Amino acid sequence: MLRDRLVVGLALATVLALSWVWTLTGAGMQMTSMPADMVMPPVAWTAGRTILIFAMWWVMMVAMMLPSAAPMILLFAAVNARASVQGAAPVPTTIFAAAYLLVWGGFSVLAVALQWALAELALIDGMMRSTSLTLNAALLITAGLYQFSPLKNACLRHCRSPLQFVSTQWRPGRIGALKMGMLHGTFCLGCCWFLMALLFFGGVMNLLWVGGLALFVMIEKLAPRGDLVGKLAGVGLVVWGIALLLSGSGFV
Repeated sequence: MLRDRLVVGLALATVLALSWVWTLTGAGMQMTSMPADMVMPPVAWTAGRTILIFAMWWVMMVAMMLPSAAPMILLFAAVNARASVQGAAPVPTTIFAAAYLLVWGGFSVLAVALQWALAELALIDGMMRSTSLTLNAALLITAGLYQFSPLKNACLRHCRSPLQFVSTQWRPGRIGALKMGMLHGTFCLGCCWFLMALLFFGGVMNLLWVGGLALFVMIEKLAPRGDLVGKLAGVGLVVWGIALLLSGSGFV
């Protein structure tokens, strides 16, 4: 069983490293060397570019979300290995992990659609960052308020309790692993989707902002009082958004 967990851990580390390397090198967008305040000309949304932007979003979601999902994936591998020792048919952990990431692939489709809409309305610049004071304030305030919503709290409880999730949601077999992975991914999405929307505030191509959000997700899900940190952050986001409206200045 230890060997199985080491193999799964190595696979997770490899996928995570590759996803961060691709993200940090511009995710195929060839924009990493450009200054954050550079105004980019509008580009045509061809089929190839749309696919590239979808890939950028999905790989970025893998880079940002996989670290906080790793304990759940490793626990699934351990429980599955123990079950196979007791006579159950072994189930590849990749099924669970792939199902989890598939949920974030669905989110990436929605993110691309939102990015296209914002671009058509001229509300984002070439760094995929909102240029609207009102939109920026709305993103901050809504994201902050969402930190206190019942849906957020329910999803966060599941994300912070891998053992409870396994004990209450375990399903045998490959189809069971697929359903479990998608269910856990759905809880994770419900917990973090509005935080990911803040990428349009700080800039989708702002690597410091991307890394900061990923670190916050890890703290909120894995730290002993991460739920309290999340609520404090929610207060901070609301105050930030209100201050932005009152000052009348844009995000720098």
